[in-house]
Amino acid sequence: MRLYSRKMTKVLAMDILSWKYDPPYDLYNNDVNDDAISELMNEGYIAVEDESGALIGFYCSGHTAQVPAGRGSGAYSEPAIDVGVGMHPELTGKGNGSMFVSFVLNELKTLNSEPILRLTVAEFNKRAMKLYENLGFKKTYEFKTDTNDFIIMLKW
Repeated sequence: MRLYSRKMTKVLAMDILSWKYDPPYDLYNNDVNDDAISELMNEGYIAVEDESGALIGFYCSGHTAQVPAGRGSGAYSEPAIDVGVGMHPELTGKGNGSMFVSFVLNELKTLNSEPILRLTVAEFNKRAMKLYENLGFKKTYEFKTDTNDFIIMLKW
């Protein structure tokens, strides 16, 4: 499957916000509202489609890819490209993650000179952590919020 980055549109943002993940991944569920649509359209989010134009997922980088509570704990003190990803719930858990995340990382590497990539993943998301480890990321830091524990993973 060939993947393509596409500028986020209101239609794509509304589609992404309507995705529903099963527990425990329902942490990633969102409401479709004007603020959420605006964030996806104006905060550097990029849609990812396959060759047929089907929406596969999205990504973002920089400040937008950080968990705000981690900033106060020093989780983001080292220079790195922060990466956030989301894949369509119907495609998760079926072996599509490596291709999708590899595509995103390659896209971001061509746009940035910083050699270190950083992901923040919810501690319960063992499936994602295994994928990131297989792609060369290492666990480096942990922090907690009122509702979740998070792991910072770096790739040099």
